[in-house]
This record gives sequence, structure tokens and C-alpha cells, in this order.
Amino acid sequence: MMRALVLTGPGKAEVQRVPVPVATAGQVVVDVARAGVCGTDVELFTGEMSYLHSGVSSYPVRPGHEWSGTVRSVGEGVDESWIGRRVTGDTMIGCGHCRRCVAGRHHVCPERHELGIRDGLAGALAERLAFPAAYLHALPDTVDATAGALVEPAGNAQRCVDAAALTSGERLLILGTGSIGLLTAMLARARGIEVHLLAENPEFARSFGFPSTWTRATLPDLPWDAVVDASNGPELPALAVSLVEPGRRVVYIGLSGTPSMLDTRDAVLKDVTTVGILGASAGLAPAIAAFASGSVDPRPLVAATVGLSEAAGVLAGHRPASASRGPKILIDPTI
Repeated sequence: MMRALVLTGPGKAEVQRVPVPVATAGQVVVDVARAGVCGTDVELFTGEMSYLHSGVSSYPVRPGHEWSGTVRSVGEGVDESWIGRRVTGDTMIGCGHCRRCVAGRHHVCPERHELGIRDGLAGALAERLAFPAAYLHALPDTVDATAGALVEPAGNAQRCVDAAALTSGERLLILGTGSIGLLTAMLARARGIEVHLLAENPEFARSFGFPSTWTRATLPDLPWDAVVDASNGPELPALAVSLVEPGRRVVYIGLSGTPSMLDTRDAVLKDVTTVGILGASAGLAPAIAAFASGSVDPRPLVAATVGLSEAAGVLAGHRPASASRGPKILIDPTI
């Protein structure tokens, strides 16, 4: 048996003893070194996650989709050279044979699993994880366990930067300074893009090296070549369209708890391209490369690393007493 965090109902979470996973055909078993806690995990805990209401997720849930670890065993058909390698993996696991998967869009496969989110694959907030080998990504030696657990959110951020379609010297405005917003800022800056952020607390983002962080009241009247909405404010999708330069792009990755109101006439009359981002899949490899090269160091975003026994408290909103200013809490399942 091993320890794993189990969500048993809205607002209910506990560490349970569960069977140790065995690698079936096409799978590996990973010793989890670090797992991140994100907003999706919190929504699963509170019961607000839309998947719980649409029926693709149900309690009990074993969460955790941001992770790093070491492969300890492989199943039938998996190259044994994976054993002992440090890895992370994709959250989106497609069926592999539908039209979308064949076209390279497995992250929107109608039958997909989402690790630790949709029913079907138990997540990484556990001592060990069974995971399909086809969706593994090897971690270079220069990417430690902490950075490895940030690859998944960074993959989402990487897709935001790619979707913004900016070149060096152009100006990007990011709405929101959570983990995704700050990772988007880091990755964009590494490309030579001029980065600005909109925040309720500008000093927070400025402490991570982004002096051009503004409130709504202080936001300068500049031409914004692209806008990324990484917030959960229902009014900000419309603001993004109003701010972006005509003929340019708005990228949406944040989700509000209530429906957002956006007048499509505003987008049409400005000839704005809007892009939605679901999942990190296509961004994982470039995010790993950015971490490995040192052009982006995500580790300052980690406020604290705590044991599995404290994970339920983190989901409930309790910030560890030792936490620094960063937005991300990691779990070390070995303690």
C-alpha cells in the first residue's frame, strides 16, 4: 500500500492508504518527487469544477497533474531504458485513434483522460503514479524536481506566448499575476518581448522582476500588440479586446467562476483574433528547453514545499507558515 490524497466530496480530502500501482501494458510507474497544487485542484476540492457537474469527473478523485518524478518500473511494450529516468508528463491523454488524435490534437480528444482531473487516471498527489509512457517527457539534469513540477503550468504559459504571435521588441500585456500569468511573462521576456502586467497588487509582480506592472487606474495608454487574459475576472475578457491593437491577438487561458460577457462586435470591428488555450501539451517540450537552458528559472514562484499530510489544508486555502511570496505550493509525497 501507499499514501495518496483522495477527495471524497466537496470540501473533503484525506490521505488514504491505497494499492500501489502496477504498470500495465504501455505504462510506467513513477516515484513522485514533487506535485503542484493549482486552481483546478482547488475547484475539484470545493466542488466548483465544471467537470463535476457535467459528469466527466466524480468523487472520489485522486488529484495532481503538475508533477515530476523518477520511473521505477515499466509495463509490457515499454522501453526499459525509461527505468531510472527523471520525467514529467502531459496532463491530456487522448484515445490515440480518433480524428483529433490522428491530427495531433489529442488534448481535445472527446474521450481523453486528464490526469487527476477527469475520471480514469489517478493523479500525482501520491507516492507513486501509473502513467502512459507515450505521454512522458524526460527531464534534463539541469531541471531539478521543483522546476520539473512547474513544467505543466509553464507549458500552458508557453502556448499563450506562442498564440500571441509576437516578435522581439513587441509589447505584451498580461492580465493576472498568478502562476500562469507570471510564467507567461517569464517566457515572453526570454524571447525579447516587452512585458507588462495588470494586477490588483503590482508590488507582488514587481518583486519577481517585472517593473512594468500596473493597476487598472495606472495602466498607461500604450498600443498593446497582444493581450493574454490569465485572470479569473469575468469582466477582463471584454477589457482585453478593448485594449488590444486592431488586427492583433487576444489569448484566453483564465476561467472565471461566472460567465464572461464579451460583445463579439467589438472583436469583429477591430479585426481581433481570439485564441483559447486548453492544456499544456504542445508547450511542454519548449518549456523544458527554456528551463534547461536557464533562460527561465521558475523556482522563485514556489512559496513552499510541504508533505502530503498538509495537502488538504493547502487545498482549503491554508498557506504554510513558512511560505514565501510565491504563488505556487508544491507537495513532496515522500514526507
